[in-house]
Amino acid sequence: MAKSKTTTKAKATKTPMVIAPPNFKIAEFKICGNAAYVQNKFSEKARVKIADAQKAGQAGRKGTKKDPKDFMAAYEGAKHVSSDGWCGIPAAAFRNALISACKMCGFAMTRAKMSVFIIADGLDDSDGTPLVKITKGKPEYSETPVRNDSGVCDLRPRPMWKPGWEAKVVTQFDADQFTLQDVSNLLVRAGIQVGVGEGRPDSKKSNGVGWGTFDVVG
Repeated sequence: MAKSKTTTKAKATKTPMVIAPPNFKIAEFKICGNAAYVQNKFSEKARVKIADAQKAGQAGRKGTKKDPKDFMAAYEGAKHVSSDGWCGIPAAAFRNALISACKMCGFAMTRAKMSVFIIADGLDDSDGTPLVKITKGKPEYSETPVRNDSGVCDLRPRPMWKPGWEAKVVTQFDADQFTLQDVSNLLVRAGIQVGVGEGRPDSKKSNGVGWGTFDVVG
């Protein structure tokens, strides 16, 4: 007796959407430095010198004479200057400050890295670093005593902007992670507790010297 065959048709199922579309917002803040801002760009001259030494190898290091330090050249080389001629602060300095401030708020820094960004005003003319324009204030020559890794004391010429310098920081943030008030509060904390540039409170190599802090004024 022949057996009957039955077929089972798979039911079409709809896969639910689990990934929401990006929800990014942009907000602009005006900041004013309540302390000096000191900059320390890795200069093009230093970069070329290291490259030449590496190309020469071990033989090239023997008997080499150390050139006298050109303090004014070192001062100029420590500035971040855009292709349009204005001075700026690396955009990454503000992004890093916002992310670091999350430590004080209990927000995961790993999530913050993917949730808040800085829109740059331009690029450094020599190395392409994205920059936030300093809209008020002029750099002045300063010399800072430091200790090299060998322990030898050295003098470092640096550009310094005195308190009162200003900039406009344009943020782009994930509105599913942060509200506008969250970003504003983070930037306020970054200005007080983290800072930007040399000698800032959240410096990786020291406790800072009171530089690089700022107020959010608009």
